[in-house]
Amino acid sequence: MTDQATAPESEVPGKPTSASRTTLSHIMTHADTNLLGTVHGGVIMKLVDDAAGAVAGRHSGGPAVTASMDEMAFLSPVRVGDLVHVKAQVNWTGRTSMEVGVRVLAERWNESTPAQQVGSAYLVFAAVDADGKPRVVPPVLPETDRDRRRYQEAQIRRTHRLARRRAIKELREARAAEGYED
Repeated sequence: MTDQATAPESEVPGKPTSASRTTLSHIMTHADTNLLGTVHGGVIMKLVDDAAGAVAGRHSGGPAVTASMDEMAFLSPVRVGDLVHVKAQVNWTGRTSMEVGVRVLAERWNESTPAQQVGSAYLVFAAVDADGKPRVVPPVLPETDRDRRRYQEAQIRRTHRLARRRAIKELREARAAEGYED
């Protein structure tokens, strides 16, 4: 998606990080398991996308679509009976896109032990209007030192995503010029 929209950025007031932060919680059941008996990574990824989508829509004030997911890390297995908490917040905003950071925590539903981080991911969402065209998003206003660190890290990830996309495009163009078909 391109980062173009019709409304000028200056007309959209910023929103603090806390305005759209959310937590989605879900108890894992046997229906969520893979062949190894642990929760399927795809189930966790859907919860991550759902929570991130809610945050993106809340922050942008309307529909937002997943443009990319990167750095999805599974740190330890999730088991049947775990209460999974998916915590998401907007880390960074561009003109029409935003990066949402997600932390996945799990705790035994019947124990009073602290939740353990079991995964994390970064997703990029694009805000769209009713016709699917990009629309301007409010700037995110980091509130804490942690929010400011996440904002700076998100800028680094964006730079890397753009550089990777550019390098791949250049490689494909060079291969096409040499007569290779992909």
